[in-house]
Amino acid sequence: MDVLESGARTARRALVLNATFEPLAVVSSRRALLLVLSTKAELVVPTGRVFRSERAAHPEPSVVRLDRYVHVPHESVVSVNRRTVFARDGHRCQYCGLPAESIDHVVPRSRGGKHSWDNVVAACRRCNTRKEDHLPHEAGLVLRTEPAAPRRRVWLLAMSGGVNADWAPYLGAESLTA
Repeated sequence: MDVLESGARTARRALVLNATFEPLAVVSSRRALLLVLSTKAELVVPTGRVFRSERAAHPEPSVVRLDRYVHVPHESVVSVNRRTVFARDGHRCQYCGLPAESIDHVVPRSRGGKHSWDNVVAACRRCNTRKEDHLPHEAGLVLRTEPAAPRRRVWLLAMSGGVNADWAPYLGAESLTA
């Protein structure tokens, strides 16, 4: 089975929802189609493209919902890394608002700062270089938002590499801005 789109094969992703419409994971659209075909999930939102085989054509899923509820512990910890920090901060420098290129420790590690959610922010090269191993106020910088641990949905966004417009109603507006 191949996805036909102007003769090219593309790797697409689909959002998997729990039976209660809670976002669970991001999987390949091919995996989502297999969940639908095995009657483990229902198609909620198609992409408009089609998976074709010799005898059948199936709409490519963008969002699927599991038929049975899956219990997921909500106390899962999202690790602090470049990808998840950028997702939380919207890929913007938390000092000036320009596109971020690196992460910065608000209290530098050389001064005892921890590598934790409340001490790491996305930063552009200019602000990160200007700050060096100083505290923000010592370098004349002000944080736009106070860093904090993200909600679970940020992990989904980080793992998927971005948000598909079809997913917005299921992720909630507050999670799109992390």
